[in-house]
Amino acid sequence: MTAPATSSHPSVPPGRPVVFAVDDEVMILELIAMVLSPHGFQVETFDDPVRALEAVKADPARVSLVITDYAMHTMNGMEFIEQCRVVAPDLKIILASGTVNEQVYAHSPVKPDAFLAKPFQTAQLVAMVRQLTGR
Repeated sequence: MTAPATSSHPSVPPGRPVVFAVDDEVMILELIAMVLSPHGFQVETFDDPVRALEAVKADPARVSLVITDYAMHTMNGMEFIEQCRVVAPDLKIILASGTVNEQVYAHSPVKPDAFLAKPFQTAQLVAMVRQLTGR
């Protein structure tokens, strides 16, 4: 697997909510960063959910919200969410997918905070992130 496509901005002033975007499609990651950054969010992107999980585990309090795809190579979005909830039970998580709907987690004890169907409108993404982060 390639290294994480990280779009971390060290020059970003402190106080900006940190959003992790996790998707194995780099174009989706770039879109999320491009859309959310001007709205005051520091977006860090990961094209490997294992690397994203390591980053969450390293400092769970630093992350305000995670947006994760469902269909990824090394683990699916629900597996990723389950593992995130172990270390950060209150972490806000959006599950995004163009291949499944909310029924994928209907009977799961662990659920995302929101579901975003792909393709999505950028305004819909911004509104959902603002609502979940309280910004």
